Amino acid sequence: MMAQAAEFVIVGAGSGGSALAYRLAEAGREVLVIEHGGSDAGPFIQMPGALSYPMNMPVYDWGFASEPEPGLGGRRLATPRGKVLGGSSSINGMVYVRGHARDFDHWEESGARGWGHADVLPYFKRMEHWHGGESEWRGRAGPLHVTRGPRANPLFDAFVEAGRQAGYPVTDDYNGARQEGFGPMEATIWRGRRWSAANAYLRPARKTGKLRIVRALARRVVFEGTRAVGVEVERKGRIEVIRAGREVVLAASSINTPKLLMLSGIGPAEHLRARGVEVLADRPGVGGNLQDHLEVYMQFAAREPVTLFRYWNLAGKAWVGAQWLFSKGGVGASNQFEACGFIRSDAGIDYPDIQYHFLPIAVRYDGKAVAEGHGFQAHVGPMRSKSRGTVRLRSDDPAAKPEIRFNYMSHPDDWTEFRKCVRLTREIFAQPAMAGHVKHEIQPGPAVESDEEIDAFIREHAESAYHPCGTARMGAADDREAVVDPEGRVIGVEGLRVADSSVFPRITNGNLNAPSIMVGEKIADHLLGRDPLPRENLEPWVAPNWQVAQR
Repeated sequence: MMAQAAEFVIVGAGSGGSALAYRLAEAGREVLVIEHGGSDAGPFIQMPGALSYPMNMPVYDWGFASEPEPGLGGRRLATPRGKVLGGSSSINGMVYVRGHARDFDHWEESGARGWGHADVLPYFKRMEHWHGGESEWRGRAGPLHVTRGPRANPLFDAFVEAGRQAGYPVTDDYNGARQEGFGPMEATIWRGRRWSAANAYLRPARKTGKLRIVRALARRVVFEGTRAVGVEVERKGRIEVIRAGREVVLAASSINTPKLLMLSGIGPAEHLRARGVEVLADRPGVGGNLQDHLEVYMQFAAREPVTLFRYWNLAGKAWVGAQWLFSKGGVGASNQFEACGFIRSDAGIDYPDIQYHFLPIAVRYDGKAVAEGHGFQAHVGPMRSKSRGTVRLRSDDPAAKPEIRFNYMSHPDDWTEFRKCVRLTREIFAQPAMAGHVKHEIQPGPAVESDEEIDAFIREHAESAYHPCGTARMGAADDREAVVDPEGRVIGVEGLRVADSSVFPRITNGNLNAPSIMVGEKIADHLLGRDPLPRENLEPWVAPNWQVAQR
């Protein structure tokens, strides 16, 4: 059955898809977005302090999990992906990190021409409405509000000062010239609300009258010959095809985008045939190159009752919720990630490869288990793991969840890097600024000291930071492992592009929401046939002694 048509059909109303839809609609194009999830209304999504709830609610999350991970003792790790307007930007931790300039220069060196730092910086600036003052590095007129928390809790400043006392620099803006160091963390929060891609992009796009959103499950891309002409969807129990007058764009996440490509006959030929899918284009890179950030929570008991544990009861949560509902203020107006750090793990590494999120409570990310009373924690992990995984079809059934194998800790360097994370973190918390707040180490605990003991702790306790990417890698058109070219066009077919974190050649430093939105912004100009924004050759700060010193 044929359904309505639009010039551009986008699958996925998440970070990349929303930004893309907004720019196309702004230019007067007819855009239709297919999204399986529903509304993002309601306090669990819009209240920043409630961030642990939506990523664990089946109504908002696809409910993916990895296959048993051999490097983590056979554990299956949760892989939340947003199934809601705004996609994962509606269920994430709201942390805003562009990535280091060197990340994007590496993309270009890998074959993604036109995606070096000088090329992408203008797009980061176009998308931002930064509330931190004048800076040639930052944007002030974009749709995406970027703010900093009040850092009213004394532990935030104590953490930054401890980093300084340990010999690391303090940075005023890790999204500006200098990522390396300790300082305030930024978030996509505005006037006490989560400023998701739905709030920043989809709602303004709808007001143009050029955007329609269809709630349906995308099953596969429909081709005439090798040209994409639409998307087959299931809606209200019926199968129909939504036609694209010009192009189809997949922005369905680094899990669902490769799944849709493979269901459409684009992927590793042998795997597709084994799953009963007719091969349209043999692209071995589809679903490969899967990367993520893994982290551990270093937890410490607090000497004084200054942590968020005071609200960890029914009355406290009711107070926080009521204060937010009536004023959009208080503890609930922050994601509580208000201080952070980016450091280098060793001499000879030219830019940071370890990230810290500091949190003034000792709790699991999903909010299901709090440690022993008042405490605080640092989430810490390596930024550029050499391990690579895959997304594969479980069957040719579009409703079946894919097989996700991250192959966490499969490279020996991962273990070396994680041991450094644990030991460097302990050194920071031993500095005077934090030592006065530390009662004792909860996790991993003072008895965990040797390499073998730290490895056992990592194997049992490492968690995903929920940053999957790379499964439809961007590269040169003649690169057999590349999936899309530098304009986001799927290699081997016509009329089909990708505009989400799937295209990352390598994972960026930090959280992935900002670069995912940037991809949507930049692909929009390619779709519109516009010249890219002029390059900006601002030089990032790099430690002058990086070749000989770790700090």
